[in-house]
Amino acid sequence: MTIQNGLVIEPNKELENHYTDILKLLGEDPTREGLLKTPARVGKALQFITHGYALDPVEIIRSAMFHEDHNQMVIVKDIELYSMCEHHMLPFFGKAHVAYIPNGTITGLSKIARVVDAYARRLQVQERLTVQIRDCIQEALNPLGVAVVIEAKHMCMMMRGIQKQNSVTTTSAFTGEFEKQATRSEFVKLISAKLS
Repeated sequence: MTIQNGLVIEPNKELENHYTDILKLLGEDPTREGLLKTPARVGKALQFITHGYALDPVEIIRSAMFHEDHNQMVIVKDIELYSMCEHHMLPFFGKAHVAYIPNGTITGLSKIARVVDAYARRLQVQERLTVQIRDCIQEALNPLGVAVVIEAKHMCMMMRGIQKQNSVTTTSAFTGEFEKQATRSEFVKLISAKLS
């Protein structure tokens, strides 16, 4: 058993066996010193990277909901995210910017970041990830609107294929008040601003 960031990861012999086979298929010798524990390490790493499957993002929000008469934009920006592209199983990483306009109910700010993590820690595509975060917050809080923007770099574009090192992919998803140009523009302005 291994504990990583409070997450208990049990050894998975089946995953280890598959990674041993993969090493052999790549022409490696899984019995050499440097690779002896690699299948176990990779198995544990993959379990950690994809632990979002065991989480219920809506319940994360609902675990900290509070009645509050606040109807202005709440933004949590620059939320680090790390995910795995489901097409090549290579990482993509970047930042999520999430906002909502409360409709009588707010949630703990850390819960927004936890929702991002719960969906990011699965095999993903950035487009789906953006929509899942939006829909979760909309479902759990029923706010007047939700906005999500994700900016990420994809290793499948950087280290293989087209090999473009500086490309950044931006995706967005909006509901309610954020579908109005003025509200959306305010959100974009606020997430683009740097505090002095």
